[in-house]
Amino acid sequence: NVSMQHVQCRVCCCLHISQQEAILEDLRTDIPVHFNFLFSDSHVEVISGKLEGIYAWIGINFVLGKFQHAHNDGDAVVEVNVPGSDQQAALVRKRTAGVLDMGGVSTQIAFEVPKSVSFASPQQEEVAKNLLAEFNLGCDAHQTDHVYRVYVSTFLGFGGNAARQTYEESLIKNTTMQNKLLGQHVGETEKTPLLDPCLPTDLQDQIGTSEQKLHVLGTGDFDQCRLRLQPFLNRTNEPQTSLNGIFQPAIDYNNSQFFGFSEFYYCTEDVLRMGGDYNASKYAQAAKSYCATQWKTLRERFDSGLYASHADLHRLQYQCFKSAWMYEVLHSGFSFPPDYKNLKTAFLVYDKEVQWTLGAILFRTRFLPLRDIQQESLKGVHSHWRHSFSFVNNHYLFLVCFFIVLLSIILYMLRLRRIHRRAAQRCSPSSVPWLEDGLGSPTLPINL
Repeated sequence: NVSMQHVQCRVCCCLHISQQEAILEDLRTDIPVHFNFLFSDSHVEVISGKLEGIYAWIGINFVLGKFQHAHNDGDAVVEVNVPGSDQQAALVRKRTAGVLDMGGVSTQIAFEVPKSVSFASPQQEEVAKNLLAEFNLGCDAHQTDHVYRVYVSTFLGFGGNAARQTYEESLIKNTTMQNKLLGQHVGETEKTPLLDPCLPTDLQDQIGTSEQKLHVLGTGDFDQCRLRLQPFLNRTNEPQTSLNGIFQPAIDYNNSQFFGFSEFYYCTEDVLRMGGDYNASKYAQAAKSYCATQWKTLRERFDSGLYASHADLHRLQYQCFKSAWMYEVLHSGFSFPPDYKNLKTAFLVYDKEVQWTLGAILFRTRFLPLRDIQQESLKGVHSHWRHSFSFVNNHYLFLVCFFIVLLSIILYMLRLRRIHRRAAQRCSPSSVPWLEDGLGSPTLPINL
């Protein structure tokens, strides 16, 4: 985001360190050349998944107005033990929203932890230190009304595309091993395909490389697909853990709200057309129906334009798998109950796409008092216009003043010219009747 004085760059973690540094060096060289604002080399950095989660959490809650502590009777509130307070005094303030985000490679969760956390073991406490962030969004370090404790965890390899790749690699490995042990030829040709419950019914596909290719045929069994995917969550029996056995504080599912972005939205909306308020039962039923539908029928619906405009054949092919994966991550991985009612899948919030860069700006300016920002926003559109005008459009103000002065001068000169012309007309010979032509002396009137 090069429009601000602090520039942050999230470089894909899959890039080699030398490639990352080359990209950063290009930014350090080019930004001062093309943009006229204060900039130093330290303003470009590779942020961690934890920071990205914090920024995303701050951004969405700022847009939702969750940092305005003044609340009405109908607003959801939560009692918070403010981190950093000597007395650990309880504070009642607006309930913030949690964030779920599933991309192609990773999955992320971020939410406020209002109460103090207890740990099952010293090892768990040590791990939790890297997953819990405490920060003050207020005006200074001494005022704790805007201190937040947020849990953020990023799970590499648990995104939709990465999960499918891991699943396919497992199919190839297990099938190859069984073929060798039992002398079978499953998946080696189209006539002997491996049956895959995570693909739509009768969809033929090839997975693997040219050296180790496997032919698969979809059977479209959503429930069976879910069962097959559960081992890939790497859950453990330890308390307060989620995906991959990573520590996760308890969530008060009776008093919480979450927004699901990226794949959480695509899985519910692109094909199933169920984006928005999430209902696990209806979602599972719709996904089950989709998986069981013949691939030929799905193609006909696609060609007829019945799905979202940006849904492509890749989405159709792997919608069944991704629907099951999203469901398992949410309910088996993060342990959301099937009757949870406060999850909204979304692409836009208030008709705007909320990026983590907004949270980064707020985080970097966190010692500017939020209450002043809120008071400015309450002054209405006129105050906002004035603020923007004074700081953004000063050059327009100068130009307007210049043209007003120039116009005034021109009008004044035209008025003077008009006055002089009238004066000249009064003093001209033709306008004085008592002047005698050609004599140069006046003829005085005589009284008879």
